[in-house]
Amino acid sequence: MTATPEADGDAERRREGGAGRRETPEERADRRWTDLLQELRVAQTGVQILFGFLLAVVFQPRFAELSDTDHTIYVVTVMLGSATAATLIGPVSYHRLLTGHRLKPETVTWASRLTVLGLGLLFCTMCSALLLILRVALHSALALWLVGGMALWFLACWLVFPAWALARTSPGRSRE
Repeated sequence: MTATPEADGDAERRREGGAGRRETPEERADRRWTDLLQELRVAQTGVQILFGFLLAVVFQPRFAELSDTDHTIYVVTVMLGSATAATLIGPVSYHRLLTGHRLKPETVTWASRLTVLGLGLLFCTMCSALLLILRVALHSALALWLVGGMALWFLACWLVFPAWALARTSPGRSRE
């Protein structure tokens, strides 16, 4: 019995430690784009809610009572929120402007990079917003310690746990 090219490919994928996928570069780019869109939907919703809250804060009567330091933290937080929103919405614009130019794999790569940058900015925005809120609520240095603890928790959830899962996978396993 002769081996078919498909069987040879299956055997090669098994030797490499993964089941693999039978997809063209275009199909892979389409799948990666769909995955990325699902991730962006989650992140964008959180950013939009947080940013909306930040925009409303300045119109509250108590805003005028904030210290200069808290005003500065507020401005930094709003700027971070703006940068985060722009960066996480950026992949949609990137895709829209490049659609039809046969650049889907490159579009997905750059959109993915923007998303990672956006998540870093989201981390900074959330920590800054949390600092502002806890400074106003607690009026003590405890706010900084709580934000530091929460920043570590964000880093654990967003980086450490995925890195740990990746380290536990077999070395020959394909990235995608």
